[in-house]
Amino acid sequence: MLDADPLSVISGDLDHKPELPILLDLLAEAEERAGAPVLRRWVRATGPGGRPLDLLLARDFGAFEDALTTLAERGFVFRRS
Repeated sequence: MLDADPLSVISGDLDHKPELPILLDLLAEAEERAGAPVLRRWVRATGPGGRPLDLLLARDFGAFEDALTTLAERGFVFRRS
């Protein structure tokens, strides 16, 4: 999905993938605001722009960033089907 090996992500050696440090910073900020358990559930939930996980798998980082903005503005909204 991220097209980088785990050691590169951990060490920060991501010069060839400039979007990854940005993505990691965005996720850290979201985790700080919402908490890790909420973020883990949110990434698999269907929101207004689709499932955030699907956006990552499609490498649509712009839409994923928009989904994070929506999460920050609205919070994680639970709805019944």
